Amino acid sequence: MGKSWITPFKKQCFVTLGVSLNLSSHGLTMGFAAIALPQLRQPDSIIPIDDVTGSWISAILGFALIFGNFIIPTVMAKNGRRTANILSIITMLIGWFCVILATDIKVFLVGRFLKGTAMGMTASLGPVLIGEYTSPKNRGAFLTTISLSIAVGVLFAHTLGAFFYWQTAALVIAFVMFLDLLIILYSPETPAWLSDQGRYEESRKVFRWLRGDGEEEELKRMIETSMIVREAKTEVVIEESFSKRLKANIAFFNTTIRKREFYKPIFIMIHMYTLSQWAGANILAAYTLDVFTLVIGTDVNIYLMVITLGAQRIISNGIAVWVIKKVKRRTMLFATVGLNIFAFLAIAAYSYLKVHNMLPFDHPFIGILLIHIHMVTIATGTVPLPFIIAGELFPLDYRSLAGSISVFFLSGNFFIILKTVPFLFKNMGIHGAYVIYAAIVAYCLVIEYFFLPETKDRTLQEIEDEFRGRPLSPEELKSTQSLTAQKHNQDRRCSSPVI
Repeated sequence: MGKSWITPFKKQCFVTLGVSLNLSSHGLTMGFAAIALPQLRQPDSIIPIDDVTGSWISAILGFALIFGNFIIPTVMAKNGRRTANILSIITMLIGWFCVILATDIKVFLVGRFLKGTAMGMTASLGPVLIGEYTSPKNRGAFLTTISLSIAVGVLFAHTLGAFFYWQTAALVIAFVMFLDLLIILYSPETPAWLSDQGRYEESRKVFRWLRGDGEEEELKRMIETSMIVREAKTEVVIEESFSKRLKANIAFFNTTIRKREFYKPIFIMIHMYTLSQWAGANILAAYTLDVFTLVIGTDVNIYLMVITLGAQRIISNGIAVWVIKKVKRRTMLFATVGLNIFAFLAIAAYSYLKVHNMLPFDHPFIGILLIHIHMVTIATGTVPLPFIIAGELFPLDYRSLAGSISVFFLSGNFFIILKTVPFLFKNMGIHGAYVIYAAIVAYCLVIEYFFLPETKDRTLQEIEDEFRGRPLSPEELKSTQSLTAQKHNQDRRCSSPVI
């Protein structure tokens, strides 16, 4: 399946590139809104819009994310990770071409909805693919490409907007997505899924192509576990009727929702995702030009400011990768979010004083500095931390269900904040909007202070035991392992989605 000079690491880089380019569509889609909206507002625009229509262009992604996140698990489980990846990129391509060819707002919004659906698919799919493709020693580094890819996508879209009309920019982005489709078509199915389907020889072949011959012990354990799980599932199907299995599933759900190790992490992550959405990442991605114009005016090169902000986000993201390895989760959360609240209030105060001509001294550099401080807090804390903590917080046995419930609230907040930005900026000013954002983020931070445990350098079982208030008894442990082997094997491979 390849020449000897193509090392396993290079092959893992190749398949990860396909995943990362697909995930960059999150940043490309969000960043595209920032360049398209000002152009669509122009009097000679082929698709004239007002503030309400513009808010729908940004916010419709929130609805679509839920739809994509809902349908992709079934495709991943039944048709394979590679098929699901191809489906997501084709959906994304169709969305981009709808936008390119749009001559009215309806077709444009259909394209945005399709792109949002694809984003919902890749949010759940991307971490799973990278996790199953790559070696444990490289997995952490490869997973960091997720947030980096999104940041690069935002910067690329903003840069295109500085030089091209929105239709031309969309065509360039569609070409990048087509190149990604070619990479995905030449990527294999994941060994884990092939093993789960009982296709053991194919699984061994792909595993050794990706990993070489130095990880035979992991391959052996993976196939042995799949054999045991498949046998257990077969026995359940033979021995139990549909009605008995349905009753068992209902009883399992009723028991699960009462467990502290189930509902406490969900409560924490609902507030964590709310914090991440209202902290400003999506505002600075989708309404970048509006924020710069309102804060510093039009006396500077706005597009240059937008591009430098995107570059700074990538640098800050890289710094975060190193800092997260060194600093405790709670310490980093409170430090970055505390600075985020300060940035909100400082920008609000500066904008208010500027609007009312109350500044004793003013220079565009002041507003630029404050916006960059705000971006540092986003790129180092409020974007990466929630997804890292989610991966450590949710019990393995309930990860899929708990993650889906939490992501529903994430998508809802995503929609609300982007839909209301034009209204708040117009009626309350950016200073009033930023005070509201700061208050919501502060409330969520207080909740995290009282409920979020430290998760760094702790096993998932230790964290789960803390939520439960005690370790599992031997009988409970045996029962949980049996149930997990039969019903939730896929959950143990899934990571939390990225948005």
